[in-house]
Amino acid sequence: MVETPPLRVYYDGICPGCRRDRARYERWAGEAGRQVTWCDVTEHQEALREKGIDPRAALLSLHVEEGGRIKEGIDAYILLMRRVPRLRPLAWLFGLPGIKPLLRRGYARWVRRRLAREGRLP
Repeated sequence: MVETPPLRVYYDGICPGCRRDRARYERWAGEAGRQVTWCDVTEHQEALREKGIDPRAALLSLHVEEGGRIKEGIDAYILLMRRVPRLRPLAWLFGLPGIKPLLRRGYARWVRRRLAREGRLP
């Protein structure tokens, strides 16, 4: 069996939906979930800056680090979903050329609306 490198996920820990998504992912991931470290962007701003990520940008999009490389937005979600057997088909679908750009725009719009509603839009 191929060893998968651990992931470090920078997510919005203040967001109730984001916390629910994290809990769901951990439940579904099982053993694979132990390979994921979750970092709230509001608590890890310096670490983000050291990686060249503006903490405000991290609030606007999920960032996942794997083996020193950073993926963000839909690509970050795809990376996470590929680790969970029940989510792999969805990860494949999200990665399709016609689907990915639509999801990217929709995700960006949803995050901006949520942050604006919460008074936290950078």
